[in-house]
Formats: sequence, C-alpha cells, structure tokens
Amino acid sequence: MLPIPTALLLASAFVVAPGGDNAQAAAQACGTTNIAQNKPATSSSVENGGTPATAAVDGNPGTRWASAFADPQWLQIDLGSTQSICQVALTWETAYGRAFELQVSDNGTSWSPIYSTTTGTGGTQALDVTGSGRYLRIHGTQRATGWGYSLWEVAVRTTDGGTGPVVPPTDPRNPDFGPNVFVFGPSTPQAELQNRLNVIAAQQHTNQFGPERYATLFKPGTYNADVNLGFFTQVAGLGLSPDDVNLNGHVRVEADWLQQGDDPNNLGNATQNFWRSAENLAVTTPPGQIERWAVSQAAPYRRMHLKGAPEIQLWNGGDGWASGGLFADTKIDGRVVSGSQQQWFSRNSEFGSWAGSVWNMVFLGVNGAPPPHFPNPSHTVVGQTPVVREKPFLYIDNAGSYSVFVPALRQNTSGTSWANGPAAGTSISLSDFYVVKPGAAVTTINAALEQGKHLLFTPGIYHLDDTIRVTRANTVVLGLGLATLQPDTGKAALTVADVDGVKLAGFLVDAGPVNSPVLIEVGPAGSTASHAANPTSLHDVFVRIGGGPQVGKASVSLRVNSNNVIGDHLWLWRADHGNAVGWDVNTAANGLVVNGNDVTMYGLFVEHYQQYETLWNGNGGRTYFYQNEMPYDVPEQAGWSSGPGTLGWAAYKVADNVTTHQAWGVGVYSFFQTNPSIVASRAFEVPDRPGVRFTNLVTVSLGGVGTINRIINNTGGTSNTANQVNYLPSYP
Repeated sequence: MLPIPTALLLASAFVVAPGGDNAQAAAQACGTTNIAQNKPATSSSVENGGTPATAAVDGNPGTRWASAFADPQWLQIDLGSTQSICQVALTWETAYGRAFELQVSDNGTSWSPIYSTTTGTGGTQALDVTGSGRYLRIHGTQRATGWGYSLWEVAVRTTDGGTGPVVPPTDPRNPDFGPNVFVFGPSTPQAELQNRLNVIAAQQHTNQFGPERYATLFKPGTYNADVNLGFFTQVAGLGLSPDDVNLNGHVRVEADWLQQGDDPNNLGNATQNFWRSAENLAVTTPPGQIERWAVSQAAPYRRMHLKGAPEIQLWNGGDGWASGGLFADTKIDGRVVSGSQQQWFSRNSEFGSWAGSVWNMVFLGVNGAPPPHFPNPSHTVVGQTPVVREKPFLYIDNAGSYSVFVPALRQNTSGTSWANGPAAGTSISLSDFYVVKPGAAVTTINAALEQGKHLLFTPGIYHLDDTIRVTRANTVVLGLGLATLQPDTGKAALTVADVDGVKLAGFLVDAGPVNSPVLIEVGPAGSTASHAANPTSLHDVFVRIGGGPQVGKASVSLRVNSNNVIGDHLWLWRADHGNAVGWDVNTAANGLVVNGNDVTMYGLFVEHYQQYETLWNGNGGRTYFYQNEMPYDVPEQAGWSSGPGTLGWAAYKVADNVTTHQAWGVGVYSFFQTNPSIVASRAFEVPDRPGVRFTNLVTVSLGGVGTINRIINNTGGTSNTANQVNYLPSYP
C-alpha cells in the first residue's frame, strides 16, 4: 500500500494374492489410507448422468460409476503424484467385470499392467499388487452381465511401512495450541493478562515483516484490558456470541509509528497497518473515551460489538493517512467516523451512524448506513447481501470443550447474524481437527485431510515442500494469529477439489523463492459442478508476493475454477515496499483469476500485479467493493501493454466472452513512482453487453503521479496531475 467419511476400509471377501510369502509381506507393509478418495476420475463412458466416474471415489458406498453396455470400458483415477501402490480394493455392483486389468501410468497415456484376471467374481475384491504410477486405470474387456461395468467404490492403498504419517489426536478439552496462543479466563490475574498483552504489542508494534505470530483468546466472561494490536496479532473471544466476552477497555490500532510525508516527527500514517484482526468480542470503552481502529488492508474488525464508545475513528484522528479496511457482522452502538480513510467496506453490520467519505465507501446489508449519494459523498449503499456465510470461529462451551462454529449460508440479509439470538450454523468438535503447529510435514497434513480431519493452523510460519490438498466436501481450514503458509519448492500452497462447502479462513500465503504457477486454487481446471446450495467460501485469506525476508514469486495468487465460490475479504498483494521488491524480483502476473461461474467477491483488495490484476472469465460474477493500486514500479511504457493500441494493463478485466457480470463500488489508483510518465489506457476493461454492469466507479492518480486515461473502456475522465480524482456513477 502506498505510504500514502473417514477413509473407507473395505473388508476382503475375495483376495487375489499372487506371489505367496512375498505378497503377504507386501500386504503387511500396506497402509490403510484410501488415497483415491475424492481424486479426479474419468471414464470411457457413463450409463447416465447419475453414475459419473467420480461416484466411484467419493467415499459414499451408495453412489456408483456405471458404464455403457459395451466392451471394452475403463475407469481412470489421477492420484496426484507417483505412488507405490500395494492394494486396490474394488466394490462391484451387480454389473461387474469378468475380465479386466489394473494398469498404472506416469503420464495417463502409456499403461503397464499390475494385475489381470479372466475369472473375476464381482463383489468386494481387495487385490494386493505391486506397482507405481500417478494414474490407475481399471480396464474391463469382458462384462459378466448384459449391463456395463459398475463400481460402488475404488480404494487405492500405498506402501508406507504399515502406518503412514501419524496424525496426533486432539483433546477438545485440553488442546495444544502451541506457544504463541494465549488463552485468558476470568480468573486470570488482571496484571498478568495486561502484561502479556503489552509484551506482544511492544514486539509487534513495527514488526511488519517478522516471523512472529500471536493469538490472544478470551474465554467467556468479563475482563479489564487494553488491547493494542500490532502486526500479525489476533484477538478473539471464545463465546458463541460476541456479547459472551465483555472487555472493559479498548481493542485498538493506533497510527503512531510510520512517518508521513517529509516530517520525521509526523508518525500518523496508518497506510501500512496491515495483518491483524479483532473478532467475536464486546468492548466497552471507559466513559467518554473513543475507540480507534486506524488500519489499512488485511485488518478485519469482524463479529464485534462496540458498546461504550461515542465513536470509533478509522484513522489517527488528526492529519494521518489511512487506506482501507473491513467491518463485517459487527455492531457499533455509536458513530463511525471515517476521517481520512480513503476507502472502506462494511457488510452485514449495524451502526449508530456514519460520518465521512473520501473516495470509495461501500455499505452492503448495513443497518444505519448513510444514504447513497455517490459521488458526493462517495457512498455506495446496497440494502441486502445476496448470499453469504460468515467466517468460522473457535469457541469453548460451558463444559470447557472447544469446537469450531460454522455459520450457515444466508441469503438476502442485512444486519448481523447474531443480533436476534444465536446464529444459525453447526458446531464441529475440535477432536475432529488436526491442530497443526509449525514444522508439521505436509504428508501429515494431507494424511489428516484424507482421514476426514479438518485443520486448525496455530500461529507461525509453515514451510511447505508440497501442496496441501483439500479433497473432501465441507472441510474447514482455519488459521489462528494469521498463520502463514510458504511454498518453498514452486508448488501451490493449497488446492481444493471441486466439492461442496469447503471453508478457508484466517491465514496468509507468502510466496516462496521458486515461482509457483498458482498459490491457491479452488477447484481443478474444467470444474463444472454446481455448488449453489453449499458453496466453498474464503474468509480473511491474504496473499503476499515479496516484501518479507525472502524473495517471493508466483504467476497467479488465487485461481477460482469452481462455481458459486464466495470470497469474504481478500487482500492479494504484490509488495511495493519491504525486502526483495522490484519489477524483475517479486514477479507476479495476476492476483485473482476467476474461471468459475456465479462467483461472488465481498471486499476484494488486489494490488500491484504486473498484468491483469483481476481477470474474470466466468459468467454471473459479482464484486461488492474493489480496491486496487496499479504497480508502482513499471520501468517503461513499451514493455507494459496488454496488446496493440493499449497502454498498460487494466486493473480489472472481464473477459470478452462473458455475458453477465456486476460490480458495485470499485476503485483503481495509480502511483507510477518509478516512471511518472507511465500511462494506463483504462482501469476497467469489459465487454459491452447489457448483462455487464458496473455501478459507482472511481479512479485516482495518487499525488498526480502517473495517468489513467479512462475509467472503464473508453468512458470516464482522465486521472492525472491536473485532475487527480474521477468518478463514474454507472456503466453502461
């Protein structure tokens, strides 16, 4: 920012074990995890739409793959990487294979048999085999019936010493959160509590790129405390309602460390107050005292109840700069004063009142929002949030047992989820989570996921030598204290299968020194399933390319291939300051690429990428609030262009083949610091179709440094030194 079902274990009813003692030894060394579950599966044919290839690997013994009534037929499974296969278990339906082979391949093209039979008996067959490959194919050449081939389930097991990675159990009454989580109870001595908070605050005050991460958690009860949040620190209540934890004092962020302008004594700059969060608390300030939340990106104020303050200030309260933030599922009894905040997104909240506006203030489903008067003041007000799930959160029940609450999907809502009593949703015992601590192996993390566990990442840095693969529907991946995933070998940090209802929340992905083609991918390429009834959602998920202690590179930060995905507060940032920063150093082409249909983004921040910063290829997309800065460090005009006749790259591109797309309250800024003569032809580039509509747009040349010729396509004023801010109420 400018300093301005658990794996299916199939009983063996019929075992083919060629090789005698050797086969017995192999079987003893065979693992128990079904690595085929929820892996991509294809087939030569299907009987009908209700019997797809994927039904044979979905872990559900009531669904099946069925082929056409012909020979030959095959079912192929992509295991994701080369595996040493020791057993394949087949659960046949009535229509089974009399003659078939099991084949493996490294490339999906050249196949080698590892088992064959011409006397198959159907039923359940646990076949001990020896072979390796990324792909497994069941190739049937003779049907046993007049129907096709039909499999309820296929399980694949690998040689892993007989046990595989050991996933430690979690005691939900006494979980081990590691050394950087501090849990306070009403009986904690007040001096001890405050001293711990002060030590963390002092360490994290200016620790913008350090490795330290902390979470401070409050059990239900009443406390006296002053929580001054620094970098990479989370404060959160452990109640089911924000009002279950009552904190008398402050939960605040101050702008008091970063120089503003040329005056070394002016430290009121809040534009780098990133990476911290306050969640699920009620705060009552001392009589007459205001609250301050002077932040910029990646600093959510979520599921909070500010009760006592006459007002909350979103900047230093004087002449300081501030640049962006989030209120979500929050109630503020008093007045919100935005002051110098350049842009802000508020969703499903309730305010006593609101005062202030600079460039782009967006209110979605907010009770107490100001009236819409864009562009003067620049308030975009939309009455209801069309579809949303609030962020999952950790809580403790009256018996002292920890769970994670997963809020229900809500449609056409305003106000908070908890104002009229307990929010709708489900609880998952922490015993169903693998509590991950720094140093955990990716093989263990993925084994936990394959076993049906959810993940709770404790605060710290996680160096990844492989990709974390979420393959089961409804999996929760939740971070505490902005837990940070760093891929070190050029792979993705995390991928999600094309399944229902995965929730990713509360973590940062920090690009590693070897370029990753993508850092986070939701759904594999070509995903087509509808998830309208149970979408995957991302909450407070952040990406950083460079700026930290290591070089960071990634072609795409977040790619969404699945349909119906919800993004709930994302900041995708190619660093403009810090270490290892430069046009040819922290390279990154795109922040967000959306290929799925009916994807909705709430509070989307994408900054400084080198090509299209947001590229939207799917239909039915919606964005509510967009904040972007074009890259500061473009070295020359000639090398920065999306095509002939175009200067630079649009910050938000809707692909030419898209027929429906909508956006509300969107802003793009330029600060071409390296070369102020740089010009961008436009901020937004979209197809001219009736179903593509943008409402309330703004472009800004920050300090007049650089030029944006047009706001959207060839429409809108020029933002440059002479005319720094331009608005457009609608397009077309």
